[in-house]
Amino acid sequence: MHETTLLLIEVGALLLGMSLLGRLASFIGVSPIPFYLLLGLAFGEGGLFPFDASEEFFQAGAEIGVILLLALIGLEYTADELLGGIRSSTSAGLVDALLNAIPGAVMALLLGWGPVAAVALAGVTWVSSSGVVAKLLRDLGRLSNRETPGVLAVLVIEDLAMAFYLPILSAIVVGVSLLQGVVSVAVAVAVVSLILWVALRHGHVVSRLFPADDFEPLLLGVLGLTMLVAGLAAEVSVSAAVGAFLVGIALSGRVAENASQVLTPLRDLFAAIFFVFFGLATDSSGLLPMLVPALLLAAVTIATKLLTGMYAARRAGVATLGRWRAGFALVPRGEFSIVIAGLAVTAGVSPQLAPLATAYVLITIFAGTFLARVPDAEWFRRAVRRQAARTSG
Repeated sequence: MHETTLLLIEVGALLLGMSLLGRLASFIGVSPIPFYLLLGLAFGEGGLFPFDASEEFFQAGAEIGVILLLALIGLEYTADELLGGIRSSTSAGLVDALLNAIPGAVMALLLGWGPVAAVALAGVTWVSSSGVVAKLLRDLGRLSNRETPGVLAVLVIEDLAMAFYLPILSAIVVGVSLLQGVVSVAVAVAVVSLILWVALRHGHVVSRLFPADDFEPLLLGVLGLTMLVAGLAAEVSVSAAVGAFLVGIALSGRVAENASQVLTPLRDLFAAIFFVFFGLATDSSGLLPMLVPALLLAAVTIATKLLTGMYAARRAGVATLGRWRAGFALVPRGEFSIVIAGLAVTAGVSPQLAPLATAYVLITIFAGTFLARVPDAEWFRRAVRRQAARTSG
């Protein structure tokens, strides 16, 4: 069969399967994310019927999905709201790093993988998935909630921290000189600072580049700028998601409002592709040996992320129920965790780190998807009210 024909068949089959599973998820009232992951696992390496021809298509689509998720989240907020959120959440970012990086480092040392693997696994457990969290917030209708700016601020702080962490990790695992590592970090920080400065100080100028009421050039222009900035950011080891988020922040007024409208269908498509690709890229046969360590690590770091989110929300003056929502929303790990594990394994660090990271990410995504809905349950609300009554009494 011709390769293009096979590609069309595989992509068509997966998209149709995603549609059916999305409908099922809607019917039973849960997020479709776990279903998309299972679909990818079923047709990925080690699955029931591996799909090979469509892997590159879904890989590119997955990258676009994360970019669009963060860009549209950015469109919901102004530059002043972003700055205020980051300032108020700086201490939460420090708490986040300490609480969630240490368990990963300790696990690597307990497994006998050495200090380099400890630095890598610390990053795996530290950073929440911007893509998964953004989709959860949107699916659950929480973008306008009081706790959401704090959650997003923690995500942005984490992604900005990756501008420092990734070049340092690369230098450690590859063994480059201290000078090369310092140069890499300096370039990454300079690029983030430039993008942030343009977004905060000259966003109104950026908005004027696009016709607010002419949808076709608006769609092409905003999408093009978002992908361009995201690509440039990724080229210097900065998160592409950070670049996309800041482009969204930079746009304002009718341009931002209409850009959100025309980009929403594309975001829905490529965000779903992101989660299917995650499953496709996972060799399910290598997960079982690392399942117990991954479960233990997930149990600890779900608790530490819960504490992080609750702390950030409390600092923002959010009520108890909102604190729980913020904590559970931050549970999923994702794209960064896999990138970090892949970087370490490629450089010759313990090969078992990759399946451990993959199993861990899958567990936290599944758990986080369901835990995020718990604060909406009536039994949970009643429990929170009873606890608040006891405390006030």
